[in-house]
Amino acid sequence: MAHFGRNSEYIRMEGKKPLDGRLQIQGSKNAALPILAACVLIPGKCVLRGCPCITDIECMCSLLKSTGAGVEHSGSQIAVDTCSVREYRLPEKYVSAMRSSVVLMGAVLGRLGEVHVNYPGGCVIGERPIDMHLYGLEKLGAQIWIDGNHIHAYADELRGAVIDLPFPSVGATQNIILAAATARGTTVIKNAAKEPEIIELCKFLNMAGARIDYAGTQLKAGRIVIQGVELSKLRGIEYEIISDRIVAGTYLFAALAAGGKITLENVPIRQLGSVCDTIRGMGAEIVIGEAENEMTINACDRDRITNIPYIETDVYPDFPTDLQSPLLVAACMAKGKLTVREKIFSSRFRIVEELRRMGAEIAIEGDTAIVTGGRELEGRTVIARELRGGAALVVAGLCASGITTVADSGFIRRGYQDIAGDFTKLGARISYGE
Repeated sequence: MAHFGRNSEYIRMEGKKPLDGRLQIQGSKNAALPILAACVLIPGKCVLRGCPCITDIECMCSLLKSTGAGVEHSGSQIAVDTCSVREYRLPEKYVSAMRSSVVLMGAVLGRLGEVHVNYPGGCVIGERPIDMHLYGLEKLGAQIWIDGNHIHAYADELRGAVIDLPFPSVGATQNIILAAATARGTTVIKNAAKEPEIIELCKFLNMAGARIDYAGTQLKAGRIVIQGVELSKLRGIEYEIISDRIVAGTYLFAALAAGGKITLENVPIRQLGSVCDTIRGMGAEIVIGEAENEMTINACDRDRITNIPYIETDVYPDFPTDLQSPLLVAACMAKGKLTVREKIFSSRFRIVEELRRMGAEIAIEGDTAIVTGGRELEGRTVIARELRGGAALVVAGLCASGITTVADSGFIRRGYQDIAGDFTKLGARISYGE
């Protein structure tokens, strides 16, 4: 099992070399994790293809094994057999390592009627309370006790309810879907999250025998309706995980920042509307391939790369908070000023201190960063403090003069299966070390 946080791993690169080449995008971390959790609900064998080989997936597989599930992991394929699931207590060492472990609460509660878990861990990017998760489970009939850092939920029977979320939380929406899938009666989630990963979870469960209405005007209005089915009605299936829109966006911003022309294959193009609008607004050219899953970005003409005045992160389909850090790096390299308001997580600007050490000019005013672009970055040893910020520091190193070392790079492996290998394919001079 890989370790998270401080470790001896690092990534070293030499910058000032435009990117060039083709690259296939990995499977989606944020789609695979809740679908793996959903396998707990299905008393049979599910086979998931296209899963990324990252440490968060390893962690989720370990959690599934702890419940009694059989897990066979071979490359990008994972087979999960939950016929022998009996254990409702989830080990702290895995839960504390990964925020996404929280979605197992709804699945284990739906399968066993009970779950015992400590507060989830993961990246430190600001306050991420799970109050809405617990609120949703309580509305479905769960009794919840909190003892220090531990949460215990129990239900003789889960019952459908109308649940109006105060904020369209992705994790809370997923947890409610998982618990409601086998609850008695009908559950209506209002102000539900609309992210593509929500749609994928619903599609997976429906293929397995669940009855979830999420399409068209329902989801557009932030409304998901779940008709609970008996657990015995769910069956094992095979499913293909979608590609990762955040990884694709990271590499698009890398090309925008470092310059060059790259083609990305296996891209979820329809999920990247706000990202492509931003990149085109900054002067790069994006061309969609005839197959509609291939995208080419051309940022060779550096005189055209200019910052847009303002952007803010928000829930899907607006600009994703997970790409705010790579955007900051691209803004450092573009001409002019960009103001970025972070509306989702309070500590997403942890990368700014490291970028300043590399020569960036970024001012922070509350939830807003003002980037003055056009300054050359210089190679330094910098520290990855969380997943997306760590990946963005690698992008900064590709733009900087001299050698850049990104320490504590284990964070990056939580979401990118081979970031150095990917950039090597695009012509970068980059390698791992420890």
